[in-house]
Parts: sequence; C-alpha cells; structure tokens
Amino acid sequence: MSDLDKMSEPLEPTKPAEPQKLPPRPTPPTQLALDDQRRIKVLSPGMLVAKRFFRNKLALVGLVILIVMFIFSFLGPALSPYSQTQVFYTQNDIYKDYAGAIINTELRYVVAQGQEFGALARANFLLASGKKQPTFTVNGVEHTYIAEGEGTYRIVKLQIVAEDLVGQLVPSGGNPVPDGLEEAYLAAKTAKETMFEFQGENYHVTKSGKKTFLSTEQNVAIASLAIYDPYDQANSAIVNSFPFRLASSNAMKDNEDSFEVDGTRYTIQYDEGSNTIKKADGVAFAEVSNIIVNPLDQKEFLPVEFKTLARQAITEHDPEFSYNGVDYNVVRVNINYYIKRETTSTIIKMYEFPNAHHPLGTDNNGMDQMTRLMYGGRVSLMVGFVVVLLETAIGVIIGGISGYFSGAVDTALMRFVDLFNSIPYFPMVIIFGSVMDTLEVSPMRRLFILMAILGLMGWTGIARLVRGQILSLREQDFMVATEATGIRTSRKIFRHLVPNVMPLLIVIATGSLGGVIIFEATLGFLGLGIKYPLASWGSIINLASDPYVMTTYWFIWLPAGMLILLTVLGFNFVGDGLRDAYDPKMKR
Repeated sequence: MSDLDKMSEPLEPTKPAEPQKLPPRPTPPTQLALDDQRRIKVLSPGMLVAKRFFRNKLALVGLVILIVMFIFSFLGPALSPYSQTQVFYTQNDIYKDYAGAIINTELRYVVAQGQEFGALARANFLLASGKKQPTFTVNGVEHTYIAEGEGTYRIVKLQIVAEDLVGQLVPSGGNPVPDGLEEAYLAAKTAKETMFEFQGENYHVTKSGKKTFLSTEQNVAIASLAIYDPYDQANSAIVNSFPFRLASSNAMKDNEDSFEVDGTRYTIQYDEGSNTIKKADGVAFAEVSNIIVNPLDQKEFLPVEFKTLARQAITEHDPEFSYNGVDYNVVRVNINYYIKRETTSTIIKMYEFPNAHHPLGTDNNGMDQMTRLMYGGRVSLMVGFVVVLLETAIGVIIGGISGYFSGAVDTALMRFVDLFNSIPYFPMVIIFGSVMDTLEVSPMRRLFILMAILGLMGWTGIARLVRGQILSLREQDFMVATEATGIRTSRKIFRHLVPNVMPLLIVIATGSLGGVIIFEATLGFLGLGIKYPLASWGSIINLASDPYVMTTYWFIWLPAGMLILLTVLGFNFVGDGLRDAYDPKMKR
C-alpha cells in the first residue's frame, strides 16, 4: 500500500494522555520529646543520666532541699541585717543588790598606843575566852581580859608586884608594897574577888599552881563586836583610837549619857539596834552598832545616815526604807541581808522568744538565732564538702595506684589502708579536739584543723572501692589499646581508669556528705567541734544539753535540728537518685 492510500484511510481516535504524577512531598520530621522511646538511642550518656535522675521524684525533692539550704546558708547572711557575733541589749528596771548587811559575830580589835597584839595573841585570847580561862600567856607574859559590856573585852597585860606567902604580901621586883595595899588585898581575898582597885589603880589576883600573885594591869587592846562608823571620815582616827573606844564602851556598859576623852565631852543617844555618839553641841559624831553595812561595789561610799536607816529597818524587821527619795528593799537570806534598789540596767537579751525583730529569738549570748543558723549552715556545709573532697582525692590516688600496679605495690598500700582502719576513728577525733581546747587554738584555725583531721581519717573506704573497680577495668579492651599507644602510666590511671569510676564516686561522695555533717554536728554537740564566735548547727544544738533550755526554749535547738535533718535527707535522696541514674540496668 502506497503512502497515499495510507493517508486516505480514516484516522482512529487517540486516547487522551494521562496526567503525569508528581513525586510525594516529604513529610516534615516529627519533633521528639526528651523521654520519647525513639530518641533514647541517640541521647548522650549524660543526657541518659539526667533523664533518669529527673524522673526520680525523691531525687528532685532532695535537690530542691539542698538548693534551699545553700541559698539559706550562703546567700542568707548577705541579706540578714545582723552579723553572727552581734549581741543585742535591752534596758530594764530591776531591783539590784546595792549593799549587804550582816550581824557581826567576829571580834574587832583596837590596840593601845605602843602595844602589840598580833594574830598569835588574838588566837590565845579566843582560846582562853572560849574555855572560860581567866588568863592566857603571850610570849611568856601573862594577860587577862575584862568584860566591859556585852561583846566587849578589855585585854590587859599583868605585871607581878607581890606574892602571897602565908597571908602576907612579899614584894617582887624590888619595889616595896605600898601602905594599905596588903589590907585591900586581904579584903578582896576574903570577898573572893579577883580584881580590886587601890589608889586609882586596878590590881589582879592570879594563881600559878599553888602560888598566888598580885599584879597591876597595863591596857593592851579592846576586842569588841561593836561597829563604829564616823559621820565624818576626818574623825576616823579619833573614833578608832583606844581611849575613845574604852571610854565609850564603859559609858554604854553603864548606860551613861555622856563620857569624856582628852578633855572633849561626848553624849550618847540610845536607839534600838544602834547608838549615836554626839558632841556636846549635838552634832552627830559616830554611830555604834553590831550590824555591818557595806556596799557591794567597793567604789561606792555609804553615808552613815544610810547605814543608820538600814540598821533600823533590819532591827525592826521593816522590809523597806527610803533615803534621799530613793526606796530600798531589805531582803534576808539566812544570816545575810541584801539591800536592793530599783536600777535601770543594760542587760543582754538572752533566750528572747521569737518576735518581729528576731524571727527565731536570741541565744544564750544575746545573738540573733536565725543569723547564727545561716552562718552555722555555711560552716557545716563547707566542712562536709571539704572533708568529702579530701577523702575522695586521697582515696582515688591510693586506690588508683594500688589497683593498677597490683603485686607488691598493691599489698603494701592495702596494708597501709588496714593500718589506718585499725586506728579508733571517733576517739582520735575527740582526743584532737581536747588537745586543741588545751592549746586554746583560735576558732578559724580550729575549723581548718578539724576538716583536715576528718579528711585524713576517712579516705580508706574510697581507696578500697577505687582499687576494686580498677582491678576489673584494667583488663578491658580500651586499656589494651592504651598499652599499644605507649602513653605514660599516670595518664592511663587518671585519664582512662579513674573517669570510669567517677559515676560511682559521685554516688558515694553524695551519700557521705550527710554522714560528715552529722559527725561534725555530733562533735559540736559534745563541745569538741567549732568554737565561739564561729557557729555550726552542731554547736548551736549544744545549748540543749541543759535540760531547762531544752524544755523551755524550743527555738534554740529545734530549728538547728530540723536543718540538719533536712540537709542529710536531701543528700541521701540525691545520692539515691544518682545511684539509680548511673545504674545501666535501670528501666527506661
């Protein structure tokens, strides 16, 4: 068929072309959540640990507790308006002891001019008067005493002038017996008197064995329970002189209204509890009483008028009296009397209960309790971290070297560890604390020494743990590769072996922090830890060793105890969370 014929044939209908299909549009990648199962395979080891840790609710609670404790301890002092050693005072009107009084029971002596009457002579006199002996001897010289009133004695020295021989006086010392003396002596002997007066002189009849002697007297001293207070201190020499005391004692013994000394006339006004000696013109000269009134502060001077009012109040059992417009109270305690007056005193705010200015009150030194807790937390946490870091560093070095080299090195180091383990830990720390107390080590230096002691005594457990882990790790393939590279030994231990032990070390260290804090608190409670003015939670709780403080002032020990409890719980929760997070067998 020709081409023309082909062209003349009718055309067959053609099918419409099918539309061309476009390639499907790529679906955007789905955003995976952190805990999506499909993403776990691409997470880094750190992200896996973080995911497991934050999934543990108790670990999160512990982390929040520790954050709060660190903010309280390290940022709190900067926000507190007080310093840790600031003492607070307050002024209060209280009745304070001003003077003391007591009824005198001790003899006071006034020695005559030119005479001596020392401690030995006074002791002999007291012994003789106690035994009711009429005479006593001082340095071979015979003495006697004469009662000049109630509680008053005149002590005289006896000088023998004659001896009684069969009823006749024989002179002694070469001086003849005065006329009439023998008759006066015989009259006194018949009347059984031991003393008589002749021609204005007193004579004493004394016996020594079977012999009887006649002696004259020489004044030596006055012993009296009476207290003489001159109204004017310029008259003290006169009031305390032997002639004045003797004349006044004799006058008061006989209830006389006056007496004379060195040409001066004095009158006596008798009152209950005291007597007032006045000059002839009526001016008060001295006060006589058996009640001693002295100021408690030796810098104070008590006027005689004040002492007179105090003695009257004591004698009349009056509980109060007034002097110069000031009221005084008289309080008796056994045989003592305390004279008190209202005084505005500046006192320390000790054990003040919580208020707006001090939310947790004040301690026994008047310091703000909350501020002390803040600074105490800083010390307790610092001690915990420094001690754990020191223990870890020593333990890693000893354990790493021991586990890597094994053999003789391992044996020697492990015996060294055993030696440390055989040292009694707690007694040694107590001994060091006592030594520092004896040497009076400063508080800051004591803090560093305490941290060093705790760190040096507690590393053996970590060393054994690191050694055991490295013994198993050194046979792994990656360690064979390090042998092939020829790197030095220290790099093998601390760059390849130790990092593989770090997860376990972190868990152990976190758990140990709570134990160190409790141990430091125990030392502080026993008084062997941190010393004033520094504070730690343990030293604050030490105040509760007093049962009265523990039962009365809860704010002293309860907040510190709660802070220790929460901190230790926080570290334990975080440690448990890290242990579970590092566990490769933990469920995902």
